[in-house]
Amino acid sequence: MAQITRNEMVTTNIKRNKTSLKTRIYQYRYFYFMFLPVFLAFLVFNYIPMIGILISFFDWGLFGINEFVGFDNFITLFQSTAFIRAFGNTLYISILNLGLSMICCVGLALLIDEVRGKNFKKLTQTIIYIPHFLSWVVIASVFSLILSPQDGIVNAVLGLFGVDPIYFLADEHWWTPIFLFIERWKGTGWGTIIFIAALSGVDPSMHEAATIDGATRLQRVLYITLPAIRNTILVVFILELAKVLNLFESVWVFQNAMVLDKADVIQTYVYRIGVENSDYGLSTAAGLFKSVISVILVLITNKVSKKVTGEGII
Repeated sequence: MAQITRNEMVTTNIKRNKTSLKTRIYQYRYFYFMFLPVFLAFLVFNYIPMIGILISFFDWGLFGINEFVGFDNFITLFQSTAFIRAFGNTLYISILNLGLSMICCVGLALLIDEVRGKNFKKLTQTIIYIPHFLSWVVIASVFSLILSPQDGIVNAVLGLFGVDPIYFLADEHWWTPIFLFIERWKGTGWGTIIFIAALSGVDPSMHEAATIDGATRLQRVLYITLPAIRNTILVVFILELAKVLNLFESVWVFQNAMVLDKADVIQTYVYRIGVENSDYGLSTAAGLFKSVISVILVLITNKVSKKVTGEGII
């Protein structure tokens, strides 16, 4: 019976392959109509604007095209100490943030999964999701007040121990740790959603069998839970890596002249030279360079992942 079923499936696939493309499009026309608005929106807002990449090869100022300069904009970028500094800061902050994000999100998802009370579990998830919906402007205002050297709560507590006031957001040594902490405070709760969903698919009987065999909770997490969601962690990591250099709003609202050496990233550099200095050719070249680096990082990570685990997204 199983053999007949397989043969029927093969026959059906052969017939489907022989069906003309026009016939298949007509057969599934309603699905294509449903997909058409999404396709057009994606085309208009994602692909057509890519024509603007050509600006990176021109000396393009505020009043239009001046002249074609080829790769001169890229050469100018690589000779600019400000761009090299911004690129280094972007990599440093982004990679640290990505690593902390994966650790915190997976760790928090594991902790929430261990909660047995349904009402308490829902309340916990709701509370940790709330920061995600706050705008970066609001968050910057709140933390500026909390960390203020004059009347901030943190400095008030430190003052009780005889510590002099610290302007955390204007100190190069403190800016990066504070920024990473705020990033995790805002994003960790929302980042756990996919992992919590993946954890719900882990077979409970495996945990029950391991418990009977005397496995501790930590051993069950290490040898059952984490291997079960390994592919999910890998996919999320590669997808997040594609966005690793897209730092702007979160950095911009906390950036100031005192910490520019540590806080300047590619996107804020592009904003300064493009919007403030009206050098659109140079800013487009910087943006194109960032995009190329992001693609290379994703391809390398995907290749390594396939070599090590046999799984990838491409």
